[in-house]
Amino acid sequence: MGVLMSKRQQVEKVQKCSVVVSAFKEGLKDRPPPANPPEESADPDGKPAETEAAAPTNEEEKEVGHKEEDGKAGASTSQHASAQHKEDCRINQEAWSRLRDGKGVEPEDLEKANQLTPPAFIRPKRDINDDQPVEIELGQREQPVNDEMCEICEVWTADDLFPCRTCTRVFHDGCLREMGYLSTDTLQEMRDTAHTATGWSCYYCDNINLLLTEEEMYSLMETFKQCKIIPESCLVADEVLQYKHFLSKRLFEKDLSDEQEEEVLAQFSALDPEKRGQIEWSDFLYHESLGVLSKFRSENSLVRLLTAKERDRARSVFLSLDQDNDGLITGGDVRRAQQSWFRKHSKESQSCNVSISHVGPISENSPSSSSSEKSRERDDNRQVTWPQFLKESALYILAARPNSAAMHLRPLL
Repeated sequence: MGVLMSKRQQVEKVQKCSVVVSAFKEGLKDRPPPANPPEESADPDGKPAETEAAAPTNEEEKEVGHKEEDGKAGASTSQHASAQHKEDCRINQEAWSRLRDGKGVEPEDLEKANQLTPPAFIRPKRDINDDQPVEIELGQREQPVNDEMCEICEVWTADDLFPCRTCTRVFHDGCLREMGYLSTDTLQEMRDTAHTATGWSCYYCDNINLLLTEEEMYSLMETFKQCKIIPESCLVADEVLQYKHFLSKRLFEKDLSDEQEEEVLAQFSALDPEKRGQIEWSDFLYHESLGVLSKFRSENSLVRLLTAKERDRARSVFLSLDQDNDGLITGGDVRRAQQSWFRKHSKESQSCNVSISHVGPISENSPSSSSSEKSRERDDNRQVTWPQFLKESALYILAARPNSAAMHLRPLL
């Protein structure tokens, strides 16, 4: 993969080229005019020499006529090219003037066919060192800087740009509206949260499914086909239970137990915070995509998927839990931290009462919680280092990327 220049570097490079071109034009102005063409030779008497020429024939007259017609056509084409060149120069000059003066154009004034290009969603490929440990220092914050130009129109303006909470991309609200990525309600929600601690995820980061490779996505879609899951449709609890039963038979050759069915329904409730009795296709797809990641990816591979912003937030959470500054926290602290990743919306904490612990140990509200109380106590008292905390929390951090109020939990199967 090649090295890409940042947009700031591109602007600086174009500015340098503009200075060179301006200097070249100034140099042309200072150059002396070209010498006059040599005069025609004259005879000794001072009269210009006459050239003998034969009278043109009919064939020569026709050829001359064709040349004159070609000359007129060429002149017309040249004039059109010259007019197009002047128009391009005028547009470029206006663009440079806006950039120099710190001004820009409104997204509504852009030519969508030429300047608003849809994103190219390219699925990642696994690297040969993807499962190797990655060193991430606890005390060294990365503090990534957001981009300076809108990701869609690639135009810098003095107007407000809305940053993504996960990556460094920024966007004009008008560009998002013109491209149809956000509806009126979600657009207003983005305006309200993008500059707050809650934040907002762009359409790249919001879609967890884009983290899957081509092979992983093919495997997931084949499973959907076998279970007769219709894409882009909402699912009710019975359909989700049937799907989980199919997975259990295929992986473990047995049906779900009563306790497992209860956990599936609890996860369904977490994916349906508004209690409508059905879950959106995108939430179900993200939920299952996390299941594929947990099944086929190692913890080190999941840590590599985290962005610099997410790693910095993980540092802040760990340091706030490490009260004695010894670089260690308890297992109970880890579980509480995992719950904190999903507190994106105030309405979520009111409408969804399912504990994040459904993805690991069974919730305290489960009938079998007493049997797991001792193991829960041992887990709460274990010591956890920063690298281990990051490995255990990586999947939860990825699951918290979507803007949806649903809690996209790790699948049990």
